[in-house]
Amino acid sequence: MKAEEKTFFGHPWGLATLFGTEMWERFSFYGMRAVLAAFLMAPAVRNGLGLPEATAFAIVGVYQGMVYLTALPGGWLADRVLGARRAVLLGGVIIMSGHISMAIPVRSPVFVYLGLLLIVSGTGLLKPNVSGMVGYLYREDQDARRDSGFSLFYMGINIGALAGISLTPVLAGDRNWHLAFGSAAVGMALGLIWYTLGKRSLHGAGERVPQPLSAEERRGAVKWVLVGLVTLAVLAALLAVTGLFTEDGVTWTVTAIIALITIFYLSYIMHGGHGITPLERRRFGAYIYLFFAAVIFWMIFDLAPGPVTDFAMKSVDLTFFGFTIPAGWTQNFNSLFVIVFSPVFAAIWLTRWGSRVSAPLKFTFALFMAGLSFVVLATAANVASGGVRVSILWLMVMYLMQTVGELTLSPVGLSVSTKLAPHHFKGQILGVWFLAAALGDAIGGQTYRLTGFLSLTQYYLVLGGVALAAGLILLMFVRRLKALMGDEDVAPGQALTH
Repeated sequence: MKAEEKTFFGHPWGLATLFGTEMWERFSFYGMRAVLAAFLMAPAVRNGLGLPEATAFAIVGVYQGMVYLTALPGGWLADRVLGARRAVLLGGVIIMSGHISMAIPVRSPVFVYLGLLLIVSGTGLLKPNVSGMVGYLYREDQDARRDSGFSLFYMGINIGALAGISLTPVLAGDRNWHLAFGSAAVGMALGLIWYTLGKRSLHGAGERVPQPLSAEERRGAVKWVLVGLVTLAVLAALLAVTGLFTEDGVTWTVTAIIALITIFYLSYIMHGGHGITPLERRRFGAYIYLFFAAVIFWMIFDLAPGPVTDFAMKSVDLTFFGFTIPAGWTQNFNSLFVIVFSPVFAAIWLTRWGSRVSAPLKFTFALFMAGLSFVVLATAANVASGGVRVSILWLMVMYLMQTVGELTLSPVGLSVSTKLAPHHFKGQILGVWFLAAALGDAIGGQTYRLTGFLSLTQYYLVLGGVALAAGLILLMFVRRLKALMGDEDVAPGQALTH
């Protein structure tokens, strides 16, 4: 880097370009998500879709799951067809189009569902590849600077999330949903403008297609795309013929598809004919235990925009330092805690204590935090069942516990993924890790149906109990998993918002 070149807190100015792009994309993603469930449940007189709570929360869960699922094909398209730079630009345009579709103020839900589908597709292209481009800004021998750069980049994620969640509930009120969706479109547009203006600062990062498809591979890819489209068309026709082409029918089907894809892909890595060695198979077998622990963690953690915010709206005294805040703002507790505690956890992982505590034990702790957070929420729900609104401090404690779990599991999960991935799957492992969030979110979205025969207190206790039981089971296998993984310490990277 030339001495006279403009820098961003001592880093290449290209980091500022990617920081701003991701910040505005997260602004749009979290801003829209903050009001999505409320919009889906709001009656027609308040310009909503009037869906039952369980259906609305299932849609939110499946939407979140699909966002993380598409990171896998999005990364593949960048590596083999588009290059990271074009993938990010195209993804941003598709995301913005999705938010515009949702902002169209019509009664029909068609534009809403089209918008969600576009946002899912665009995020799959943008999210994994904008992160990958950060790494391209540094030389191979600049590990320390690269880690520091990622810390700044992930700060942008949390700033964007904080801003989006702060703005859209205010704009939406109890009926102006399309105005909130429009603000998400504006946010993504600003991100695209910033990205385009900063093109030169990237100095070619992400321009090259790392492994272009051969002519034969292109024909094979086209064939599989056509097979996939035909399969989806047949599946949609079957749902229509059987009367299941409804919101509930589609969410159950998509959840099943995500589960099948996850099982198939993990099985393929373990047993496919791609030269995996016995040592790699053993180590990846240990990883699968941690993978499903992460599924349970994200199942609980990503209920924030659905059942948790709904509880805040109906049963929490939303007075905060003398001001009454929108229920959607309570989701900001997580972002605030991440910003405050990320440096603390990054420092802990560099100490002797951080290196001596194994990855399985850290995952166990994260599951305990998730489980206990819902025990806290169940206690609050039990108090509120008497008809009183509970203090907002209940939610603050719950989010604090979940954030501690997130900062324990998320960066360690990324690190252990790169450590335990078989050689031929090193480049795809980020997509594999996102599958855990995809499956957890999709299953979590369906769990509110349990309230058909459980009280709200029992519902939160059941989910908390599942996480605690999973933590206890994992704790029993810690020694075995350490042996399967090998004796090397896992040194996690910087913490990030999932």
